[in-house]
Amino acid sequence: MWWFYRKGPSGFSSASTAEEVTAGVDGRGLVAVITGASSGIGLETARVLALRGVHVVMPVRNVAAGLAVKESIVAKIPVARIDVLELDLSSMASVRRFASEFESLNLPLNILINNAGVLTRNRTCSCDGLELHFATNHIGHFLLTNLLLENMKSTCRDSGTEGRIVNVTSVGHAMMTYPEGICFDKIHDPSGLNDFIAYCQSKLANILHSNELSRIFKEEGVNISANAVHPGVIMTNIFRDRTIVGAFFNTIGRIICRRVEQGAATTCYVAMHPQVKGISGKYFADCNISSPSLQASDAELAKKLWQFSLQTVSS
Repeated sequence: MWWFYRKGPSGFSSASTAEEVTAGVDGRGLVAVITGASSGIGLETARVLALRGVHVVMPVRNVAAGLAVKESIVAKIPVARIDVLELDLSSMASVRRFASEFESLNLPLNILINNAGVLTRNRTCSCDGLELHFATNHIGHFLLTNLLLENMKSTCRDSGTEGRIVNVTSVGHAMMTYPEGICFDKIHDPSGLNDFIAYCQSKLANILHSNELSRIFKEEGVNISANAVHPGVIMTNIFRDRTIVGAFFNTIGRIICRRVEQGAATTCYVAMHPQVKGISGKYFADCNISSPSLQASDAELAKKLWQFSLQTVSS
């Protein structure tokens, strides 16, 4: 079990918490956008980054819930700087509105954490006609990243500080995916898709997205890193639509699952720790570089996904 794991080369393990991996790290002067920050590991990530002095922007579907989270964080960290803006990642129009509203704040952007995700039992399409897992977990973040990139590029040029993009994925990317990796012909027609395989496909896309971003940044000489992280098995509300799975984790979750404070550790480590400076295009688990599946390391598949995604958000 995870609590027996030894520390890796980073000096941290699966038992480390987000506060532990960021101890002594000064985030003052940095600005971070964290999707899915109103609950679960996203909330803990936002809290810990705010604790370290980072100005946190929370894009959330439920603004009232986001404001309540902001109040709870500020109550414990009075100097915390947090903005809450509306964002529904399953809607490209909503993503574009958020990007425009963020631009109106006139803030730089140092860190982008694409954390939000859905796991639903319904084989449904988004308002844009895309399979819902793919639309929310990948396309929404792909578009968001592209819309915020110019800000990140100018921020790293002006400040001399490395920008960091963190895509939160899942070990599920290696467990249940299609032989071809991404079933592109099913993105607009989810009929016949298994919902959990569709979820894992979207998590594979998160890693491929990070890898292609990293390749492009290196080619352009841009001082921005892009990495993917697996947070571990955490009992969060991502299982809210999975009655049986939710009941299973509620029963034995305290035994096999990590606490949220541990689940947010790898994200916070990759987003802030000096040890990660200059490292890009990697997959992290337990606050250490790990090995993803062969599909996740397929450079041609990453390029194909990039072009497909670009055409999708441009249509």
